[in-house]
Amino acid sequence: MSLTKTSTAVEKKTVGRHSAVLLIGVSLAHLLNDAMQSVVPAVFPFFQHSMKLNFAQIGWVAFTLNVTASVLQPLIGAYTDRRPMPMLLPLGMLFTLLGMGGMAIASSLTMLIVSAALIGIGSSILHPESSRVAHLTAGKGRGLAQSVFQVGGNTGQALAPLLVAFVITPQGQLGFLWFLFLALAGIFIQAYVARWYAQHLQITARTERRIANKVQDKHSKSFVVFVLGVLIMLLFSKFVYLASMTGYYAFYYMEKYDLPLEKAQLSLFALQFAGMLGTLLGGPLADRFGRKKIIWFSIFGTAPFSILLPYASPVVSILLCLAVGAILMSGFSVIIVYAQEMLPGKVGTIAGLIFGLSFGMGGLGSVVLGWMIDQTNVVYVIQLCSYLPLLGVFAFLLPKDAKLIRE
Repeated sequence: MSLTKTSTAVEKKTVGRHSAVLLIGVSLAHLLNDAMQSVVPAVFPFFQHSMKLNFAQIGWVAFTLNVTASVLQPLIGAYTDRRPMPMLLPLGMLFTLLGMGGMAIASSLTMLIVSAALIGIGSSILHPESSRVAHLTAGKGRGLAQSVFQVGGNTGQALAPLLVAFVITPQGQLGFLWFLFLALAGIFIQAYVARWYAQHLQITARTERRIANKVQDKHSKSFVVFVLGVLIMLLFSKFVYLASMTGYYAFYYMEKYDLPLEKAQLSLFALQFAGMLGTLLGGPLADRFGRKKIIWFSIFGTAPFSILLPYASPVVSILLCLAVGAILMSGFSVIIVYAQEMLPGKVGTIAGLIFGLSFGMGGLGSVVLGWMIDQTNVVYVIQLCSYLPLLGVFAFLLPKDAKLIRE
């Protein structure tokens, strides 16, 4: 009996270690994917100068990058909930590799848009299935697992401005060729994860059915629609504001302070780096204090700092970007887990829907903001967008965690 218990304990410990390795693997793949994807809007000033593009044309590149992910992710997530496809993991990175290669040789707006579409498709394939792997390795710490997965993406986003400053700026457009090595690394990592995933498909299916069957008292359709509507409002405020920062704050910074692009990237790096830390902390805090509290704090709590940011000096802007990033990014993984717990058994669908909406809103926001800047000026638009986090007040309408999870 003692030997059996010892054997079981050792087996659980081994499984736990393996789960941690897989979680780190999908998080690292997320890092590589989002680093490459985030480089694209970070080099908008470069492409605007070299190809003589206006702000609306730049907005269309951002829109293409994001809308491909927005449309495809929910569809892929819903399909793989029924028929998981492990080999989609390395395939997504292959599309990203082709897109980065296209960016390196693009000589026209059309080539930029096609390359952006390939990168968006790669991202749309990666997120639902990778998020499912994170969910499977989570155990009881779903918030923590989703945060570890998401922090990979935030780290990649944080590295993007530095990659622009130290790779693209000195080498020009051909600097994109260096990112092919990152894509190749991502393909190998995702292939390793896919092999494990393929071996555990039957266990996965049984686990998902068991979780879904625990929910005896189903939520009404009106309840689900209401909750998702509030979450979409919060995602809108978050990602349109982020679109204004990642796509156009560099222009605002250079115009207001008369400083070069490299200096503007420091503030954006501060935003993304702090976002990485906020994401890592958001999940565990939500596991401890509740999902709803962290969600409303992550949006509404950003407002005082975002409103002050357009009026700050260059040095203070870095400090404010640190505060904005840490608070605003802390809630995204929590929103995903919150929605997944409302609809158990729909892990891929929810991940695809929320990631898709986030990219779609960011892409559409980029187009609209670019048009507004052409009609007015970048200073006006950045100042206007600084008020978007005030929409976080709608998070108070979300049901409490205890009402959301009915088991």
